[in-house]
Amino acid sequence: MCLAIPSKVLNIDENNIAEVDTLGVKRKVSLDLIAEEVKPGDYVLIHVGYAMSKIDEKAALESLEIYEQLANAAMQEEEPISPEDLVNEDGPLLYKPPKEMEKWEWRMAN
Repeated sequence: MCLAIPSKVLNIDENNIAEVDTLGVKRKVSLDLIAEEVKPGDYVLIHVGYAMSKIDEKAALESLEIYEQLANAAMQEEEPISPEDLVNEDGPLLYKPPKEMEKWEWRMAN
């Protein structure tokens, strides 16, 4: 399973290599596979060292908030969350509230 975590572009060099920040981890990725213009401050989704797509800031920030909620929920669990906990019959889930919530509110991946 691959998680598409939004990464913020910090800078771009003359070889079209961007330094990005992914949840506080800085790395270098190629922008060669993205047709549209990417500039510092934009958000991209990366896979194996390549930025695959650019996403708008609102969607990126919403996704990052969901990942933070997942991480917090996982830390509260007595048992670790498994990949099966993040999928139901309709497909992958982005958010699973903590156990203490009575009603599950599922947000489906787009």
